[in-house]
Amino acid sequence: MDENEQQINEEKQQAPNDGKHFVKKKRRERVVRKGRMKQERFRAFMRFFISIGLIAGMAYALKSNGWYMDKNAFNTADGSSVQIINNKIVPSVKILALLKNSNVPNVPLYMARTNSIKKELMQLASIENVYIRRYAFPARIQIIIRERTPVITVSPDVKSAPVAFFTTDGSLIGREFLPLDKAYKTILVLSYGNKGDDYHKWDLDRIKEIQKIVKYIETYSKEQVEYVDFRNPNDVFVKIKTVNIRIGKLDDNVYKRIERIPSILPQVKDVETKVKYLDLSWEKVNYLKLK
Repeated sequence: MDENEQQINEEKQQAPNDGKHFVKKKRRERVVRKGRMKQERFRAFMRFFISIGLIAGMAYALKSNGWYMDKNAFNTADGSSVQIINNKIVPSVKILALLKNSNVPNVPLYMARTNSIKKELMQLASIENVYIRRYAFPARIQIIIRERTPVITVSPDVKSAPVAFFTTDGSLIGREFLPLDKAYKTILVLSYGNKGDDYHKWDLDRIKEIQKIVKYIETYSKEQVEYVDFRNPNDVFVKIKTVNIRIGKLDDNVYKRIERIPSILPQVKDVETKVKYLDLSWEKVNYLKLK
């Protein structure tokens, strides 16, 4: 048998084997495809149910009571639903009393508007601004108060409690917000509040003028001012630890007269007799008024 015949015989024997191999291969491929299709169907089925579960869970969560404020949130100052911070002048009870005029939001808090709450609180004279933070779950609000800064307290005499105070912007605040926290260092001004010394008519310029005079006297006397007696606007006194100082009328020369304090204050300390006041009301003459 030559080589050609032998090759033909080998090809005849190999052909049936290749056919069987091809069939087996195709069968395996079909099995694999069916398995993959089953996996894809199962995954799609699971994705569908997971999506339904997530949607249902979100719907339930959004309707949960945790998103809504307690209906009695503005009735008690327990701090769980309403927290008020940074208020040193206005009591929290007074703030809650105003909040009662505003309805507790009946929608999830993240959807609620707080403009009405701010509007109510801005009615308080000592409040300069209000910031409201909303916390979604559990639903609660934080009210941050920014108050005006007191600089002058007004009293009819030294022994009486203050009846009002002025702030840095010239606002006059009544006794309903007194007494002030001890952290505030204010200038005590004596005034009866009627006729010639009516502090109700004071403006921001007058407040700044009093502050400037106090600063001048403390600088030149090196002592802290205890109070300013403004009960007679044409004859003003300023009390420091060592002596009562009469500065007279608040005219253009008042600061020049105050500058004379260092030259005469040592004499006050050397006088054995009690001094009623140091008189600086004259333009060129200083003298001590003895008791």
